[in-house]
Amino acid sequence: MKESLLLVTQQRDGRGTRLARRLRKQGLVPAVIYGHQEGTLPVALPADDLTKAIRHGVHVLDLQTDGKAQKVLIREVQWDHLGKELLHVDFARVGADERVVVTVPVEIKGTAPGISAGGVLDQPIHSLAVECLVTSVPDSVRVNVNELQLGDAVHVRDLVLPPDVKVMADPDAIVVHVTQKQVEEAPAAAVPAPEQAEPEIIGRQKAAEEEAE
Repeated sequence: MKESLLLVTQQRDGRGTRLARRLRKQGLVPAVIYGHQEGTLPVALPADDLTKAIRHGVHVLDLQTDGKAQKVLIREVQWDHLGKELLHVDFARVGADERVVVTVPVEIKGTAPGISAGGVLDQPIHSLAVECLVTSVPDSVRVNVNELQLGDAVHVRDLVLPPDVKVMADPDAIVVHVTQKQVEEAPAAAVPAPEQAEPEIIGRQKAAEEEAE
């Protein structure tokens, strides 16, 4: 789990596209903090620091507002249509002893020996929802494939996780497996269509017989 990151927020007054655009020009991202039976608080945060944290898979932050720090969970992130600029973030207040459900990436470690035997490593699941304490959110779910032979698979039930982390997925679902490499069949040679005999025309045959007489 990553160490908790502390970011200092600025309180913002007002809403709307024009205000949000002005904040982004100043290097800030508009956001809201809500939950725990407290009012919704509109704030702004440094765009570079927040963007870097989100891209590195951070789920939980400590936000300092008016000199007071509070722990929050990133609930919703809005990007521009290119997925480059951070437009808005929703934070939910959480307690240190609170359990949350977050989605974390699946990270493959090692090299499967089944690949040398002609297999292909296939990963049907690239991320998993996990339930854990807000202070114990893992960076990723790591899967070691160093012992996977051709035909072997790692299922959700096989994952090695910290004691307080629970995967919210079908235990029988395949996370990664080594399958037989598919050999593409050469396209079949085109078979020429049989020549069709010219249909016999009764009228033509009769005329030929009359000429012969």
